[in-house]
Amino acid sequence: MQEPVASHGTAKHSHHFRFHAPHAHLTSLFGNDVFALRAERFARFFGTPTYLVTQTGIVIIWVVANMTGYAHFDAYPFILLNLAFSLQAAYAAPLILLAQTRQADRDKVHADADARHREALAEASMERQEAVAKQAALMMELLERNTQLTQATRELTARINDLTDQIHRRVVVI
Repeated sequence: MQEPVASHGTAKHSHHFRFHAPHAHLTSLFGNDVFALRAERFARFFGTPTYLVTQTGIVIIWVVANMTGYAHFDAYPFILLNLAFSLQAAYAAPLILLAQTRQADRDKVHADADARHREALAEASMERQEAVAKQAALMMELLERNTQLTQATRELTARINDLTDQIHRRVVVI
């Protein structure tokens, strides 16, 4: 069954993203609740220059403040700073891995949807080519018939001309 054709020449509902609709639930990495949305933003923030510059600034301030004696909460081996990094890594790594896994899942289903879209385009192209070939064959048949009719018309015209000449000669002779 063919889809109805819209005025601009494409099939109705042939929008590319119709192949992506079944995978819309994968749009959010962690779901759609408040925690999930914040966790996703947090995981995305880890790789930004803002995060790296901010963390570097905090570490520099932390080390300089404790080395110069301005602060005394974390002396030289910076055990508290190491503990903070370990805690950060303990939460950041699973969030980043989860984000990468879900992104890979999304990429896979979007690639599949794109492949189905390309297949649909190829199928539509083949159908159009078949229709054009049928039309070309019909045009050739019609041209051949037209040629035959033109030839028959010439022959009949010549025959009528001969008959008219014969009648004219007989009428003029009498």
